Amino acid sequence: MISSSAYGSNTWELLVIVDHQCEGEQKEFTLRVTGDLHIGGVMLKLVEQIKVSQDWSDYALWWEQKKCWLLKTHWTLDKCGVQADAKLLFTTQHKMLRLRLPNMKTVRLKVSFSSVVFKAVSDICKILNIRRSEELSLLKQSEDTLRKKKKKDKNNKEVDTEDILNLCNSPTSSGLSASPGLYSKTMTPTYDPISGTPASSTITWFSDSPLTEQNCSILAFSHHNCSPETLAEMYQPRTLADKAKLNAGWLDSSRSLMEQGVLEDDQLLLRFKYYTFFDLNPKYDAVRINQIYEQARWAILLEEIDCTEEEMLIFAALQYHISKLSSSSETQDFTNESEVDEVEAALSNLEVTLDGGKSSNILEDITDIPKLADYLRLVRPRRLSIKTIKPYWFVFKDTSISYFKNKESGQGEPIEKLNLKGCEVVPDVNVAAKKFGIKLLIPVAAGMNEVYLRCDNENQYARWMAASVLASKGKTMADSSYHPEVHKILSFLKMKNWTMSPQAASDPESIDMKPECFVSLRYTKKYKSKQLAARILEAHQNVSQMPLVEAKLRFIQAWQSLPEFGLSYYIVRFKGSKKEDVLGVSYNRLIRIDIATGDPITTWRFSTMKQWNVNWEIRQVGIEFDQNVSIAFTCLSADCKIIHEHIGGYIFLSTRSKDHNESLDEELFHKLTGGQE
Repeated sequence: MISSSAYGSNTWELLVIVDHQCEGEQKEFTLRVTGDLHIGGVMLKLVEQIKVSQDWSDYALWWEQKKCWLLKTHWTLDKCGVQADAKLLFTTQHKMLRLRLPNMKTVRLKVSFSSVVFKAVSDICKILNIRRSEELSLLKQSEDTLRKKKKKDKNNKEVDTEDILNLCNSPTSSGLSASPGLYSKTMTPTYDPISGTPASSTITWFSDSPLTEQNCSILAFSHHNCSPETLAEMYQPRTLADKAKLNAGWLDSSRSLMEQGVLEDDQLLLRFKYYTFFDLNPKYDAVRINQIYEQARWAILLEEIDCTEEEMLIFAALQYHISKLSSSSETQDFTNESEVDEVEAALSNLEVTLDGGKSSNILEDITDIPKLADYLRLVRPRRLSIKTIKPYWFVFKDTSISYFKNKESGQGEPIEKLNLKGCEVVPDVNVAAKKFGIKLLIPVAAGMNEVYLRCDNENQYARWMAASVLASKGKTMADSSYHPEVHKILSFLKMKNWTMSPQAASDPESIDMKPECFVSLRYTKKYKSKQLAARILEAHQNVSQMPLVEAKLRFIQAWQSLPEFGLSYYIVRFKGSKKEDVLGVSYNRLIRIDIATGDPITTWRFSTMKQWNVNWEIRQVGIEFDQNVSIAFTCLSADCKIIHEHIGGYIFLSTRSKDHNESLDEELFHKLTGGQE
């Protein structure tokens, strides 16, 4: 019975459901509260009424109808808007989640369901020992992927639990932030830079981390290759529209898992969302390098990114080599590694930084801007598919290419001057056929102007290609990344240039090769198994002496050199247009692509972007560029917040510097990606 004094007061009843983790059931409790009672007071009253002695520190109130956490304990019920019709759930903030990693392994660990996804991913990466967590995010599987999986599961009803790596004893289980584990910001090498095995000095750290030696091996090494049957059962995008579907499931980094409908023990994908792999160092990044390699490998096997047959064979040869080395590395006893002298380790370390690295020779860069001058052939497409190929004297200076009738007229006015800043550079190479072409798509008012250049040999191609790539980013050949870029192109061409040796053909290991595991289904249908094995072994000769980590880094570099690398696709409709287009989002530009032909129409560089925003009422993204260029579009394949965050995320990543420590300005990230919602 309610007393008369209580009846006349402004108190009211609040229903709270308690999610008992220990008892495995939910119980309802009714509290008599007032609107000026703060959230902390509500939880205190509730715990007193429950009368169960346990640690309640990880518990918080979840408001089911509004899909939000009541985490500001000093706010009153009135300020939160909680009234008598509200139904609150008193539950743990950290819950079990299954994550499918890029190497297709599933890990099960406790994750904060109340922190924003950006913070949750940071904690996950600390447990998994992956640096630079800002490059990753969580992805819900697309409906097409799940549909294929359901068909497969009809025949195999038993759930395979053996393949799940259980990391539920991670430090986040107590509600505390993750401990560093092997995550080291010091200069102490965590991994051997050649083999990728944990350095002997860090083995003792494993006792405090959920990453035991075995678990670290699972994450840092590549394992058994899948069969062609398994590959056939996986979702493979066929068109640009299919590729756009892959990006529809990215979670909002500014909201929590619970707010986005993720339930306890759900499965999400942990993937590299942003293709700018900053400060990639073999000494600290064995897990990170392996997971990037695996994401690249699956993208190629499932044809999420296009490559030529010649390139596919190089990728297959590197996979075969990595597979052989990984199986031999797994049998090593990590604790018996010999101590390596620090100076020797520093010399042997590849110091591979895939962003081109920095140089201190600033004065040299300013005072001496080199140029290229040589005879190249200009290919002009004509009507009826007839091409005219004529030699001209080309001069590459700053970020422009000029061409003249001959060398003698090189001091006069050029026939045409092409400004490459903001252009698309596409390789057109077939080493076996001695074809070294560069396709330039230069932005003009009406769209894209296509220019084809033909080089005579590998060295000439590498120099002009590297200069074109840098010029497209607004850099000259004086930039410190020019010579590494030339070297990278030459080493990639060298991998493509192979001849069959008799001993490679009779290699006894090739009998158990299973070449179908290393190429996409298109090539298993095109060639017989023996033919594929022979061609992969031909290509393998050029990489057979590479150490394990270098082979993975070469694979990543080869993936990065593909024309479509780093493009994430969305189906959009531009303002004023009646038809759908595809918008490609890359680390430094946006590309409007014809959805029917796949041809690029226009490119906009982030470096010329002045501002961008979202009109939330009509779900339209608007972007302003220099020279009074502005675009607006609605996203049809995903929520507009996803594409807005993708663009803002790349802007945020461009602000990173090696001079800073690894702490991130989370506030800046949310400012750039939130769209002032």
